Amino acid sequence: MEDLKKRKMEEMGNNDQLSTQEELRSLLDPLAKSQLVDLLSRLGSQYPSIAEEIKSIASSDPVHRKLFVRGLAWNTTSETLCAAFRMHGEIEEGAVIYDKATGKSRGYGFITYKHMESAHSALRAPSKLIDGRMAVCNLACEGLTGASTTPDLAQRKLYIGGLSPDVTSEMLLNYFGRHGEIEEGSVAYDKDTNESRGFGFVTYKTTEAAKKAIDDPQKILGGRTIIVKLADTHKGKPVQTQVPAAAVVPLAMPMAPGYPQLGKAHPSAAPAGYAYPQPVAPYQASSSSSPAAAPTPYPSQSTIAYASIAAKKDPQGIPPTTPMGMSGYPYYIGKQ
Repeated sequence: MEDLKKRKMEEMGNNDQLSTQEELRSLLDPLAKSQLVDLLSRLGSQYPSIAEEIKSIASSDPVHRKLFVRGLAWNTTSETLCAAFRMHGEIEEGAVIYDKATGKSRGYGFITYKHMESAHSALRAPSKLIDGRMAVCNLACEGLTGASTTPDLAQRKLYIGGLSPDVTSEMLLNYFGRHGEIEEGSVAYDKDTNESRGFGFVTYKTTEAAKKAIDDPQKILGGRTIIVKLADTHKGKPVQTQVPAAAVVPLAMPMAPGYPQLGKAHPSAAPAGYAYPQPVAPYQASSSSSPAAAPTPYPSQSTIAYASIAAKKDPQGIPPTTPMGMSGYPYYIGKQ
């Protein structure tokens, strides 16, 4: 009997718990996300067991623990990347992404912490100097839509031109760090030769610091006068866009009447001025003037008669020659 009573009591308790959970779900379902966050945060601060449950559930998804790190130097390896982020907590995985074809770094990588609190700690200081370059991190699920795409980014990011080849990223950051806290910045290097390209970029955390850097009258770094201006104005150059061939619509050029166009039938009516053979209008005499008289022919001349001469036939054979005398004079033979 006692065992039967215990079983009934347990079943009633379980039914009460189920009914209580269903009632709580029905009460929590219409609440907004902000209200639920406030409620759980208060409960977690009052009851450590609830706080541990919240941490375990949040850390189970790697999306909340994985960071995207951009702005890495070309010589940064996975080991140096993990060493820079290990100060915030235990790292589960970390790697620099390399190009498959060239085998060189693509300038970014990923860090996955074991606990979500470590990722949040790293995000409180997103800028880190790694191998002489200022790298920036944000949650990988945000991609490039993190801190780098804030509305005032155009007023905080500066283009630095005219740099000496000897100026490194660390020298650049130290020089511009006097105007304010820097979020991101480095010298632009060539991927193949790893040499400076003579310019770089610096992104401040505030627009006031960027304005101070632009208004600074003395802009000399590495023995050269450098150019400092907003990066957005440097990019604002006209770019000629190529119109795709599919967007080009052929237009028929107008041609003078009388010439047939390709793909069109010749008009039935004969075009004026181009019909062949062209009709010639008859000559119309003017009524005011008489027609011009024909020119007077030359006067005819009388025929002159000449006496007929009988033609002599030459004897056949060699014609007789006149005997020649001395010195080419002919002989004169008297008549006998």
